[in-house]
Amino acid sequence: MIRLPLFLMIALFAIACGDSKEKAPAPTPFFVGTYTQGESKGIYKYVLYADGTLKKVGLVAQSENPSFLAFAANGEYLLAVNEVRDENQTGYVSSFKIGRDTLTFIDQKPSGGAHPCHIATNPEGYVVVANYSGGNMGLLQIQDNGQLSDLLDVQQHEGSGPHPRQEGPHAHSGWFTPEGEVISVDLGTNQLWFSSIDEERNTFQPGEPSTFSLEPGAGPRHLAFHPSNPRIYVVNELSSSVSVLIPDPNGKTYAITQTSSTLPAGFSGDNTCADIHISPDGKFLYASNRGHNSITLFSIDPETGYLSVVGHEPTLGETPRNFSLSPGGNFLLVANQDTNTIVSFKRDQETGLLTFQDEIEAPAPVCILFDS
Repeated sequence: MIRLPLFLMIALFAIACGDSKEKAPAPTPFFVGTYTQGESKGIYKYVLYADGTLKKVGLVAQSENPSFLAFAANGEYLLAVNEVRDENQTGYVSSFKIGRDTLTFIDQKPSGGAHPCHIATNPEGYVVVANYSGGNMGLLQIQDNGQLSDLLDVQQHEGSGPHPRQEGPHAHSGWFTPEGEVISVDLGTNQLWFSSIDEERNTFQPGEPSTFSLEPGAGPRHLAFHPSNPRIYVVNELSSSVSVLIPDPNGKTYAITQTSSTLPAGFSGDNTCADIHISPDGKFLYASNRGHNSITLFSIDPETGYLSVVGHEPTLGETPRNFSLSPGGNFLLVANQDTNTIVSFKRDQETGLLTFQDEIEAPAPVCILFDS
């Protein structure tokens, strides 16, 4: 029998044990935008573990009402709206350099209107900002060093709707389409506004047609693009519903093929919808209810795109303002604004159903942004 030296036996045993063990997946970091009228000081960082548990890293940037967040295209910078109204009737956009567990302030510029509440960027560095009280969209650009341009253009919306909150325009979000166009969602005018960006003049150029109206009093707020079909799903804040839009044959405008309630039959309390997301495989859609305090789960018909209600998952807190699917779609995290919590749910990839995993304190959370 060959006897190996003791030190060699120990080394071989350690290697064998190491090979038999799989490394634990690294936790997934995410940033949280907040309202700062209470205990919050700005933007916070958390991590999501592979088992769905949550951990708070802490405050990473002091900022006033950084309610909605977005990454710049190169991933080196984070952008935040400052949802305020100053003496000049405007809010602000702030940029930060992303560090390991810090955000370093780089720049701040006016957003073009009061109470900016949503921000989006494209690969060319253009930044579109929805100004709720201003009823308009601001256009800026972020440079390679994180500096922001001065305000380049403002798209002012006009119009109203039948609901008391639709006395005038209230731009609530702006989105870059897969083709690079811009869709602005206006709760007050009850419309989607279509435009493109003229890169020579750095201005918004109206589409043809320039607007599309939702059902009267719907109050559109956010939208989601289906990952594999040319459909748009719009969550309507005021009517607590989701509208399915498909392009018409000439590709110039859309048609509403279905509008489905986010509320269970018999519910008679006050409710407003807030956010909407589609699973990465395009099979399921989720929408948040503030009042019923739930996430509504719909299945999506792969042929027609029609929605069917699967169920309503309580968010275990009040006023679920924003929620987000983790990279890969294994978890859904909800920001409960009025109970100061973030709740983690495990998402079944086959059924779409949600199972509670963890809950953690977060001061007035508004936006959850995963660091991809």
